[in-house]
Amino acid sequence: MVNKIWGAFILVAIVFMFFTGNVETLNNTLLKGGLDGINLLMEMLPLLVLWSGIMQIAQDSGLLNKFSNLVKPVLTKLFPSLPKDHPALGFIASNIAANALGLGSAATPFGLKAMECMQIDNPQKDTATDAMVTFLILNTAGVTVIPTTVIAMRTMYHSANPSEIIITSLLATICSSIAGLTFDYIKRRKK
Repeated sequence: MVNKIWGAFILVAIVFMFFTGNVETLNNTLLKGGLDGINLLMEMLPLLVLWSGIMQIAQDSGLLNKFSNLVKPVLTKLFPSLPKDHPALGFIASNIAANALGLGSAATPFGLKAMECMQIDNPQKDTATDAMVTFLILNTAGVTVIPTTVIAMRTMYHSANPSEIIITSLLATICSSIAGLTFDYIKRRKK
């Protein structure tokens, strides 16, 4: 559905450009957009590789397991339908750690594995469980301590102080996490 919407937007824009005689603008925008995408990739790639490597070292060294054990009491309260020794809890903790560092790309594999583990126990395969919904809310609104990707983008565009976003990002993600989890808790209680 979203693909069709974006496809329609693009098609309308191209048709509009032809009818208004701005074909040159369309060509310039397409070429500049591709170049900007490659520049963004080249600016962000070292940062993502560094933090993904650190996350891999943390996983291999057992540091993520220790973090998982540290946050398990909180996670068992957030996910009451999951047993305390459920393998998804480890992946959820790893996902939270990666998201806290602003590494959505590094967090994605952990999130997918967590969902895969929770789907195994799901009696209705075409419907998300309460734990899946809670994880999705936590993953989407998750607290970000260091917004690495945003800092990299601000650096790329020559911001005077790329890291000044940290405090506001932290406050925004804390508020969104509290609001999302509160709403989830209320909805679960109504069931």
